[in-house]
Amino acid sequence: MVDTTRLTRAVDHFADRLRAAPQSRLQRGAAAEALGLAREFARWAQAVEAPEAEPREMPDAGMFAAADQITVAVHDLALVLSTDAEVEDALALVADAQKRAGV
Repeated sequence: MVDTTRLTRAVDHFADRLRAAPQSRLQRGAAAEALGLAREFARWAQAVEAPEAEPREMPDAGMFAAADQITVAVHDLALVLSTDAEVEDALALVADAQKRAGV
């Protein structure tokens, strides 16, 4: 079993920064970045769990839910990651999204 602790902590940190961000920052793209990351993680987890199924898209639950959406998505993804390299790839996605979000 692969250790995904660093990944979940990185996403928890990102989510905490989103929750503390002013609404104006969320509106300027931070929430959209988080939703994009959540969707990417959800697609990734779905592809591992059910590669034959058509992927479902995580809905946009609004800018104030984006932090919760990335948290749920990373925990789902963490359950299916099987290599340290996959964890590193996911960590890079988190770092890039957080940088683009500006939080």
